[in-house]
Amino acid sequence: MIRTGVASLIALLALTSSANEYRGPNAQSRGVRELVADLAATDPAARVRAACEIRELGDTAADAIQPLVGMLGDAAPVESSVCGRRSWRGRGTADDLTSPGEQAAAALVAIGTRAFQPVLSTLHSPVWTARRNAAWALGAFDDQRAVAALIDTLKDREPGVREQAAWALGALDDASALQALMSALKDPDPRVRRQAAWALGAIDDARASSALSAALTDQDDRTREQAAWALGAIDDSAAVPALLRALTDSGDRVRQQAAWALGAIDDTRAVDGLVDALSDQSSGVRQQAAWALGAIGDPRALPGLLPSLKDSDAGVRKQAAWAIGAIGK
Repeated sequence: MIRTGVASLIALLALTSSANEYRGPNAQSRGVRELVADLAATDPAARVRAACEIRELGDTAADAIQPLVGMLGDAAPVESSVCGRRSWRGRGTADDLTSPGEQAAAALVAIGTRAFQPVLSTLHSPVWTARRNAAWALGAFDDQRAVAALIDTLKDREPGVREQAAWALGALDDASALQALMSALKDPDPRVRRQAAWALGAIDDARASSALSAALTDQDDRTREQAAWALGAIDDSAAVPALLRALTDSGDRVRQQAAWALGAIDDTRAVDGLVDALSDQSSGVRQQAAWALGAIGDPRALPGLLPSLKDSDAGVRKQAAWAIGAIGK
């Protein structure tokens, strides 16, 4: 998932936890034993609340590890407001749903190292939601011992599990996952391909440039968009020709991300293509092209930027003025 800003377009780890922390009113007064009992409640909202309160207890709640691990496959939908925050899979809307399994994963991460091995073992659970939630937790643990198992999980039969494993490998930022993630760029499910592209950008290794450049022709526009971001994050000039072609992509957001990536790479070969992009039908693309030209700083861009000072879009005019000033310094 990608935020299309002007100075930079940064892929968001939409699968990470929300910054809005839950502070259960009873977290301090209710003991672990009572909360563990509530994990077996018939009401899924009660199970979610118990997991959230256990999360607040952190490593003092080690006695809850096994019950929480057993709950990782619990996919009963519950309003996220029960915990006062979005799920780590939050979609950014007021009615986001969570589940007891997702909140169990967050609680296990909060408990810390003692929960690592039980969660790792859950990658072999027969319940796919348990495997998915375990994969997220392993990325959030930030423990390199999970890398090999997560690489194997990229072959899971369920796309949701493979998607989460790709995210976790990017979060762990281990170059040993490069080959597996590059292979995942050809996964039959577009969600997996998108997340693999993000992960490769997060790992930031130029050996992935060729595979990501090929992904710029993926049939899924969001995968192409994410591949463009990743190439800019890696900052490898070998990707410039492919990104220049992406400036003519059918998707506005792909063209916008390609413009950002070319500015991030800062290669003068991109100047002509970016000047052409100043006439794009999308104001977002024009704005990002102006920023990229300013970031590159090549005076050849000035004749193209000057007309943009009269662009119909105020954001484009502002960015063109900044770019002209940046080039003139």
